[in-house]
Amino acid sequence: MNIGISDKLMGNENRFRSLDFLRGLAILGVIAIHVSLGLPTQIELIDKTLSFGLYGVQLFYLISAITMCLMWEQRAYEKSPTKNFYIRRFLRIAPLFWLAIPVYLSVNGFEPSYWAPEGIGVTQIVLTILFLQGFWPDAINSVVPGGWSIAVEMTFYLIFPVLIRTFQNRANLYLYSAIFVWLLNNLFFKGWITEFFADHYPAMGALIVKDYLSLYFLNQAPIFLIGCWIYFSGANSFFKGNLVIFVAWIGLAALLKFALGINGLGFLLVYLSLSVLVVFCITKKVHFKPIEALGKNSYAMYLIHFLVISFVYRLLPEKMGLMMWLTAMCLTVLISYVLSKIIYFLIESRIQLLANRLTVGR
Repeated sequence: MNIGISDKLMGNENRFRSLDFLRGLAILGVIAIHVSLGLPTQIELIDKTLSFGLYGVQLFYLISAITMCLMWEQRAYEKSPTKNFYIRRFLRIAPLFWLAIPVYLSVNGFEPSYWAPEGIGVTQIVLTILFLQGFWPDAINSVVPGGWSIAVEMTFYLIFPVLIRTFQNRANLYLYSAIFVWLLNNLFFKGWITEFFADHYPAMGALIVKDYLSLYFLNQAPIFLIGCWIYFSGANSFFKGNLVIFVAWIGLAALLKFALGINGLGFLLVYLSLSVLVVFCITKKVHFKPIEALGKNSYAMYLIHFLVISFVYRLLPEKMGLMMWLTAMCLTVLISYVLSKIIYFLIESRIQLLANRLTVGR
């Protein structure tokens, strides 16, 4: 009998431990790369390895998709599952993110920056408040550092109920959709968006548009769909049943890259590598309490660690090297974790109670 990822999660009372462990790895990766940007170890191999920490966000997306599928199935009995889903997701994300907006504006100001070459104005702030910053290059990451990932996440939340009601537990539909979206994005949308901003936003440099195209929703959407596929597929099908599909997908990406100069291969390999990690950790029930603890508080840690890093930089001597990076990394993780626990006690726990009151029995 082919046991699915969903069966392993639904049938395991400690099912969240592996997911929390993976979230912990994700936040460690994100913090590691951001610490190293200002304090590189100056050891080429280590700095190159740390650069892979930026894919911690994509690991978050995979886990988020799997968790949403799990929660949707568990709450199928509710009278208004779609409405309740939106209430829970909104209250999970919005309050802390909205608090982060004035905090970062007060710290970083409104002056021109890489992501806002003409400065931060009403447009960038309003789009960020509405979680629409992901649809405009100089808003996607200018108001709240790392805010691009929140925009992507909220966009997927918006379409998820329609997606799961349509595809239900037919795993391969999610996989085929991931391939289809990947093709559309790389063959059509990236080129069209590049031309659009070149014509309509000439002040925006070519570099920021290129970076925008790596962050925006369509470039990230396939990994959410792969997460849904992992959840509904058999535990062994990732390695066996769909091997031909994956090889063909990688081959197509390689052809587009080397024959036509269309670059979608690198991100595809990231999708698949992270998928292997997730499947392994869930099927083997990998867990480790200290990392799980970070995973349970990863959202608040993600929002505040940029501030913590700037504080740690000022705290430490102005010199680089492996020991200085390790010191900065440990301090950033520790301070971010402690602050996240305080935030949970003061804010998140109360929001969770509100979400429960608004959705229980509905």
